[in-house]
Parts: sequence; C-alpha cells; structure tokens
Amino acid sequence: MSELSYQDAIDDTSLKLHRVIDQHTATLKVRETGTVSDVERGIARVHGLPHVQADEMLRFAGNLRGYAFNLDRDEVGCVLLDDSERLQAGTRVERTHSVLDTPVGDGLLGRIIDPIGRPLDSGRSLDALERLPCERDAPPIIQRAPVTVPLQTGLKVIDALIPIGRGQRQLILGDRQTGKTAIAVDAIVNQRCRDVICIYCSIGQRSTNVARVIDNLRRHDALQNTVVVIGANDAPPGVQFVAPYAATTIGENFMEQGRDVLIVYDDLTAHARAYRHVSLLLRRPPGREAFPGDIFYVHSRLLERATHLRTDAGGGSLTALPIIETEAQNVSAYIPTNLISITDGQVYLSPNLFRKGILPAVDVGRSVSRVGGKTQLPAYRAVAGDLRLTYSQFEELEKFARFSSQLDEDTRKTLERGKRIREILKQPQFQPLEVPEQIASLLAVTSGRFDEVDPIEIRRAELEVQDVMKKDFPELGARILEGGKLSEDDVVILTEGR
Repeated sequence: MSELSYQDAIDDTSLKLHRVIDQHTATLKVRETGTVSDVERGIARVHGLPHVQADEMLRFAGNLRGYAFNLDRDEVGCVLLDDSERLQAGTRVERTHSVLDTPVGDGLLGRIIDPIGRPLDSGRSLDALERLPCERDAPPIIQRAPVTVPLQTGLKVIDALIPIGRGQRQLILGDRQTGKTAIAVDAIVNQRCRDVICIYCSIGQRSTNVARVIDNLRRHDALQNTVVVIGANDAPPGVQFVAPYAATTIGENFMEQGRDVLIVYDDLTAHARAYRHVSLLLRRPPGREAFPGDIFYVHSRLLERATHLRTDAGGGSLTALPIIETEAQNVSAYIPTNLISITDGQVYLSPNLFRKGILPAVDVGRSVSRVGGKTQLPAYRAVAGDLRLTYSQFEELEKFARFSSQLDEDTRKTLERGKRIREILKQPQFQPLEVPEQIASLLAVTSGRFDEVDPIEIRRAELEVQDVMKKDFPELGARILEGGKLSEDDVVILTEGR
C-alpha cells in the first residue's frame, strides 16, 4: 500500500470514529455537580461547581431550588428559594444551565403566584407559559419615549395636585398604618374599566394583609385584570428579594406587546432588608446601616425598567408605584433618600393627617410629581393652580391662627375656604372618581360655591355637584376626557349650573 493511500485510510477511519463519537455525545447530557458545605437561614455555600454562572438556577437533592449569588474562587454562595431546614451539609447540588426566570403572558391575569411561577391559588399549573429571566437590562434611552398620557388613580388629591403619567415612577412613602397600600390598591381598582394591566407585588408583608388586598381586588372586580406576585414574610429572604424583579419581567412582557401596565411594589423597605439579610450571611461588606454598598444599584436597576417605549419598540408603558416605610416621619433616612433620588416624584402620607381622619392622608406640601404635570389633562389646569396655592396658604395660616384671637377678614376667608378644600380632598376608599366628576367638585370649591356650605355638609354638596355633572353635562364631560380645555363659558356653566 502506497504512503498516500495509507494516509487516506487513516483519515477515513478517523472521520468515521469522530462521527460515531459525535452521535453518542449528542445523546449525552453533561452534568456538573457539587456539594453543600454550609447552610444558614436562606443561603447555602456550595463546593464543586467551577463553571456555574451568576443567577443560574441550582437543583438540590429533594427537589429544592436556589440560584447562584456569590461566585467566589473556592465556593459558590447560593440563595435558596425553598426552606433551608430541609437542607444539610453534604447534600448534592446540580447545575441546571438556565438562569432564574418566571412565567409571562396573558395566562397570569387573575392569578396569584410566587416569583418563580408556583401557583398560590387553586388554579391550574403555569408550566405551559413562556418564561423569561427575572433579571433583564432596562430599555436603552433610544427606545424610550416621553411620558405623555396620564394614569388616572381616581383620587382627587393625586390626579389634581400630584399627577402621574404612564411610564412614570412615583414613590409612595409614610410611616406605618398611614394608608400607603390603600392608595396603591385604589389606583389598581380605578384601572378595572381601562386598558391597563395591573401587577401587585407583595414583599415581606403579612399573609393576613396580603389576603385582605386580594379580597378587596376581587370584591371590586379588579383581580381579573391583575397579576399578584407574593414574596411572603415567612418565605426565604431570597424569594422576597427576587419578587420585584420577577413582577417587573411579567410587566415588561406586556409592555413590549404595546400594552400599558401599572406595577405596585409593596414594599421596597422589606426588599432592602431581605437583600441585607442574604448579603450579610454571604459576607458581603456592610456599609451604612449594615446595608451593602450596592443597595442603591439594587433598586435603581429595578426601577429603571419602568418607562414608556417608542412605537417602534412596542409602544407600551410600565408605570411603577414603589412603596416604602419611614420611621417617625424621617424621609432623610438611607433607603428613603435613595429611592426619592431614583423616582420621578413622591406622594408623602402624614400620620398627623391620618390621626385626624383626613383620608387619604396626603401631605400636599411634601409631595411632588416631576413628570406627571406634563401629562395632566388640560381641564385640571383650570383648578389645580388655585387649589394648591389656596391650600398651601391655609396650612400655613392654620398653624398661627390658633394663637390669635382676632383675624382680619381676608385671613378668615382663606381659613374658611381652606377647611372646605380639605373636606373636598377627602375621599372614601374604593370610590374612585372619573375626571369630569373630579373637575366639577374641585371647581365648585375653588370658585367659592361651597363657601357658605357648612364643612360637615360638604360631602353631600359634592355628591350633588357630581350628579349634576353626569346627568346634565355629558357632552362637556366627554370633551374633558378627550383633552379639551375648560373655557370661561364652561367654568360659568359648571359653577352656576347653567
């Protein structure tokens, strides 16, 4: 046999051998396993996974799950998504080669789930739904569009004085038991007849409180258009930490389809504590108040995902209402100042107003919207300016009037009108108002129509004004909703009733 033909035979044999190896390799699954070396509440340290990736899901013996959080040279710090009491040192761990993800799509509407898609209601399994990573990059600037459409909450004090636009991030903050969740739930209830999908994300809240919110949404026909994502207070801290990211991924999927979404994070104070918990156990360096130095980035990368997309990028919007809790009205604490700087405005709830029965207990002087005013319907501008100015003057004068026995006529009138404005801004929960009804009520009080009405009778007079608006001026109401301005004749019609 010639040297050339001998080499050809070797090459041919080698090619056949590689083909056989490839055929068998294609049917094999490479499995990389490790061993748990240490377990603490909510975290585990693992040896033996040299190629694991950040946020990769890991499967423990007993079908327990977690994901890679710290990638150190000698070990992997894993955040658990199941109870750590069922885990012990020596347990085998296996890579899944997939990152932490959550189900998305219309099949989630009306459902109650945990962050990784396990149903918490009596509904069917969600295994057939598409899944997307919980951690995703925020849309680039080139894909974002200006916030131009209002998101109506149905609350007079917010829609008129602290307006919110679709795609905005508006912080709700205040001490415990001041009505923060009530405002967010009212905003969700007000979307039930609008083309806005809602997501309520509970983070570290008591089960009884979450059950009450779900029951209220169901009783007011808002649950069918809402997805509820729960990271319960008795769940591992890793579940609480990933909950808002999973909820945002669900919302982003709708936004990329050109739909408008409202997402409520209740609350990010508990989220920050959950992150501090796992970070300290995994020995990440503590900083101010023992929070890791990247806590600002943790929240900014979450809230930057809320935006309004350009038409060629989908055209949808994701409006975020994060809630945080303050202590003793201290808005200059670490987490509140971080979130105030990230968001586009804040609604501050005062415990003093709450104790006086002024609900919703919104402190107008300490609340602001840096974006929503540009989206506000033009009809509000006929009342909002005078309303804010008069109410601010009233609040200042009220502090000093108690020390004076004699008041001049102008001061007395300002105080009397301010009392009526305060009464008109009160609103029972689960009774959102349409824009024309809000305009009619606010215009009546700012124009002086209620000056002779006893404050106790303001509620009754307001209902009469709203009823007249609905029955006698439907064309004007439709024009207001379409973005029409209030002319002088319109103001006369509404204030004089003719």
